Amino acid sequence: MLENKPVVAELKNILRNQDSHWVGDGFPVRTLFFYEVQGQELSPFLLLDYAGPREFPPTEAKLGVGPHPHRGFETVTIVYSGEVEHRDSSGGGGKIGPGDVQWMTAASGLVHEEFHSRDFASKGGLFEMVQLWVNLPAKDKMVAPRYQGIVSSDIPSVELDGGACSVRVIAGEYRDVKGPAMTYSPVNVLSLQLKENKPVEIEVSEGFTRLLVVLKGQITVNDSDVIDGAQVGLFERTGNTIQLQASTDAVALLLSGQPLDEPVVGYGPFVMNSTLEIHEALNDYKNGKMGQLS
Repeated sequence: MLENKPVVAELKNILRNQDSHWVGDGFPVRTLFFYEVQGQELSPFLLLDYAGPREFPPTEAKLGVGPHPHRGFETVTIVYSGEVEHRDSSGGGGKIGPGDVQWMTAASGLVHEEFHSRDFASKGGLFEMVQLWVNLPAKDKMVAPRYQGIVSSDIPSVELDGGACSVRVIAGEYRDVKGPAMTYSPVNVLSLQLKENKPVEIEVSEGFTRLLVVLKGQITVNDSDVIDGAQVGLFERTGNTIQLQASTDAVALLLSGQPLDEPVVGYGPFVMNSTLEIHEALNDYKNGKMGQLS
């Protein structure tokens, strides 16, 4: 069988947002993309909040965001610096630190809270994390909630071109290496560390939505366009490779997923397929059907 020839996936747009806001009192975030702006171009991805990097002084206060609901999608929290503690009304919870990942499937609905860990808050320090929202297919939106706490040591990595780029496979698969996260639709979440001035080619799945989220450094893609830190490159769905070269050591996320091609109707913490389902979510939450935290 002949191997597929490399075909470059062209950059479609660079998404930028320098405006920041606080989520609770612990997460200073920039929303780098949001489905209400980019729509079906992002499917199955809905939103990405980049928190930090920010230095927090030592405190005895409980910093973060208190109990709030979700339904219809999954939240993926990736910590780079600091520690986050989570618990939810389905019984899920835990503490994640640098390199760890929390993959929470809200699905039929739950109530959860997220705070800086007590240990981190008491010492203070640099805080940096990403939270990604991944949509669920319509058939899975009302399955039971699930929590996956994935520690850094359980995330496999692939070294490219003699160490020019390290690829940590959080979800999906890259070069026959499978990530530990369980997903409801084909989704690849890859964490990249690129060395300065070392060109690499990254394979991507044909027909998938592809997003390059640059967190640190500056990356030239396909020998032409430059993506700076806290910016996102949105690529065409045709092509099977992306060429990257960092001008300094860089950190990025490469997200790719099979588009769901289903209606997306959201209201605050709920993302469903119709307005009727949103009303049902609101009523279920008000009536305590998503549980509560004691």
